[in-house]
Amino acid sequence: MAGLGRAIIVPTQTAVLGMGIDALILAFVVVVIGGLGSLQGALVGALIVSFVRTAGIQFFPEIELAVLYLIAVLVLLALLPFYVGLYQVQLLTYALLPFYVGLYQVQLLTYALVAAIAALGFNLLLGYTGLLSFGHSAFFGIGAYTVAFLLRDAGIHSMELYIAIGLPIAALTSALLGYVCVRHTRIFFGILTLALSQVVYSLALKFFWITGGTDGLRVARPTLLAGAFIFTGAGSFQRFIDAYYYYVLAVFAICVLIMWVIVHSPFGKALQAIRDNETRAAFLGLRIRRFRWVAFLISGTFTGLAGILWVPLNGLTTPEVLYWPFSGEIVFMTLLGGFRNFTGPIVGGLLFTYLKTYAVATTEYWQLLLGVVLVLLVMLLPTGIVGAISAAAAKLRPKEKAA
Repeated sequence: MAGLGRAIIVPTQTAVLGMGIDALILAFVVVVIGGLGSLQGALVGALIVSFVRTAGIQFFPEIELAVLYLIAVLVLLALLPFYVGLYQVQLLTYALLPFYVGLYQVQLLTYALVAAIAALGFNLLLGYTGLLSFGHSAFFGIGAYTVAFLLRDAGIHSMELYIAIGLPIAALTSALLGYVCVRHTRIFFGILTLALSQVVYSLALKFFWITGGTDGLRVARPTLLAGAFIFTGAGSFQRFIDAYYYYVLAVFAICVLIMWVIVHSPFGKALQAIRDNETRAAFLGLRIRRFRWVAFLISGTFTGLAGILWVPLNGLTTPEVLYWPFSGEIVFMTLLGGFRNFTGPIVGGLLFTYLKTYAVATTEYWQLLLGVVLVLLVMLLPTGIVGAISAAAAKLRPKEKAA
């Protein structure tokens, strides 16, 4: 069948060695989009791929392949609960992307993975504990500034040391702020997290001789894997982006695995019980504040890790990353993908990064555009994109007949 397909298309293309490589990856995308194990799905997937490629070549040739593979990634993420071993397939898809997209797209996807880590951590509070925080920008910014301080004041260039030192600092900050905040719930919790994050922001802004003020602090490209990868000289930027993408991808995979274990553990089930009925959970003997505090600590640490990974990629950190609108962006990511499922924040982080990047490049009213998208999302897809796709997929699955 594969040979027949290539024979049909040869009259329109030149036959060369290795021509099957691109066809192989496209066939993979077709099967993923259409549905693994479905003949009808493969036909539908082929039509979708053909339409996207044709429209992409016509209207946005620079990102045509990126859009196609991004669709495949989103489908994989959305249907994760229905496929066995799909996590490995998803990672394989991410690993192959740099071979088929340009340097800018690799850099943008790295930003998206960092955003996904932040949203994944945030959703432990919102989706699984039922607490809406507007202060996670503080943890993200603390992670970023920790890297900047270590480079400027201690001369440290190792990414592993940044993580090893930055994570405990993010965890300690989360523990302290969480101890104060989890004593309250609902709107009071949100206002308190917002107020405390603004305290951190104002300190960073006013103590400019330490933080650099609005000029910020520059961060050079770090070494990776204990100095095995050093990026200097001609072509160092491209080599750094390519290597750093895989570095962030590996950290992302570890974060997803850890969070999956957490939310499916007895601790995660206890958080969901507290979210659904706090009174009943307390009656069963669960220590509500302690569980919420631990969830806050883990959530803030994940977001701090995202800040640590973000700043070497960005090359600069300013007080803006501590400001409350960035917390709003993390909330947006989570709502965009869906906060009542595991993969929703990941999809939301990926989509938001691309949406914001191209909105900023397209119009000066990009903030209005994002606001409209958020309003439409809440009105039309209250469970988020992944939630809507999962619900539709569940309806399409054949029901088991009663014995």
